[in-house]
Amino acid sequence: MNAIFFDLDGTLFDTRADLATAVNATRVALKLAPLPLEEAISHVGRGARYLLEHAIPEVTGKFDETWPLFMEQYGAHVLDSTTPYPGVRSTLAELYDRGWLMGVCTNKPRFATRAILDHFGFTRYMGSAIVAGGDCTEMKPSAMPLRACANQMRGHRLSSHDWMVGDNWTDLGAGANAGVKTAFCTFGFGQLNGQRCTIKINRFDELLRFCKAEE
Repeated sequence: MNAIFFDLDGTLFDTRADLATAVNATRVALKLAPLPLEEAISHVGRGARYLLEHAIPEVTGKFDETWPLFMEQYGAHVLDSTTPYPGVRSTLAELYDRGWLMGVCTNKPRFATRAILDHFGFTRYMGSAIVAGGDCTEMKPSAMPLRACANQMRGHRLSSHDWMVGDNWTDLGAGANAGVKTAFCTFGFGQLNGQRCTIKINRFDELLRFCKAEE
């Protein structure tokens, strides 16, 4: 079987508003001014610690005492307005019917990842193949999380027929480092940053043109 791995923020789900709310709720609690949405989410994609340190640089040197507050706000707002992108649900169902193995490989914390996938009923497509931020000693763009995710697919061995789908250079870098094809989601809110990709998709369901039945 072939496998396809998905990022979460900016790929499967539009989580922008909730991420910005978590950042700004933390800033307000620290008596700091809130940030515009685009600025608040500009640091998404490299894990929650990176997001905290760069969206709230004032916490430099106070990370350990600020982290619990940030995680509290992250959890409180994770499902306020998060929604799947158009075509995600039907595309996952079609890929599942075509026999593709599917997994989520994200730098987002596990508790938030599972909360979102479970809430929208997408866990049924992924099974146990979910690798989140903190599950491995390295994060994307390292290939380690992707390999760990593949291992949860009944020991699937990565091949050049597999795909990594994401909206950020970290996703594409992980795919390239793992030797799989990569799809860049132009509708997301990450950055390409010059990273090469196999294809670019403007709508999620465009994946179906490239991911045929098992090869």
